Amino acid sequence: MILKLVLYDNPILRKKGMPIDSFDDRLKRLVQDMLETMAYYKGVGLAAQQVGLNLQLAVIDVSGSKLSSSLLIGGKPAMVEEHMPLFLINPTLSYTQSKEISNEGCLSFPGLRIDVPRSKRVKVKTFDLEGRPWYFEAGGFLSVAIQHEFDHLQGKLFIDYLSAEQKKAIKEELEKIKRGEAILSVKETD
Repeated sequence: MILKLVLYDNPILRKKGMPIDSFDDRLKRLVQDMLETMAYYKGVGLAAQQVGLNLQLAVIDVSGSKLSSSLLIGGKPAMVEEHMPLFLINPTLSYTQSKEISNEGCLSFPGLRIDVPRSKRVKVKTFDLEGRPWYFEAGGFLSVAIQHEFDHLQGKLFIDYLSAEQKKAIKEELEKIKRGEAILSVKETD
């Protein structure tokens, strides 16, 4: 089921998600609905806050991206595509000190793209749909997507990385989104 997207300035986007403590069929259904919603809106990541839910849950799928990603599981290289989609459930992150600038968009900010400083690599502890912990390290575009979605789970938005001057420069675009005048891109159906 396609869920309704929450757009900028909805207060839920500023809420830190509550931990998930029930790994049941409802969670699996929600994850499936979020994946369908993310694909429908042509996204690579979607946090629960973006569909109006205050949870520590995000879904990611970078398998269709041309941007380079890397994944280490147990310290060994793994094929990114084989581990997509990826679920972040009650995640914790460890960041590398080396940073790079990532040009990012966000489904809750249709049409807006901004440069955001991100760690080049990130170590992740999360849980699978059965509640089992698992650990991995990501680099490249996958690392960026994870950090972006993790920020959502903490109530932080990518515009929070902008200076006051930069925010002023995009004020009109933000106002259009608030007024519902921004256009969401959707997947074409047969």
